[in-house]
Amino acid sequence: MDHEWPPLPPMQTGIRGRCPRCGQGHLFNGFLTLGRKCEACGLDYSFADPADGPAFFVICFACVPSVLLGVWLEVQFQPAWWVHLLVTLPFMLLTCIPPLRPLKGWLVASQYFYKAEEGKLVRRAS
Repeated sequence: MDHEWPPLPPMQTGIRGRCPRCGQGHLFNGFLTLGRKCEACGLDYSFADPADGPAFFVICFACVPSVLLGVWLEVQFQPAWWVHLLVTLPFMLLTCIPPLRPLKGWLVASQYFYKAEEGKLVRRAS
């Protein structure tokens, strides 16, 4: 039976870790491991290749401010090393790890939504 699936926005499905086609099934097995297929609609997730995209976004938007906080703290107050362990390290972990899963889900859902695929060279017939 063919089923017509309405297009679901990647922000709606990916960030929640849901199937980009039906919005019901789970996208992940574990924290960052993609499942093989959707348990609700059967969509095969082999098309998905977010590569280093989530890590890139986290580095740009979370790691840089975390490092700047640590540098500022050091330059301004010159605290003991244990202060960095209690302030800088938890801040870095809390701003870098939790966004990975929603970002990866959003990138996978965007690949499905926009039908992204590997580029191919096409030669024109002479």
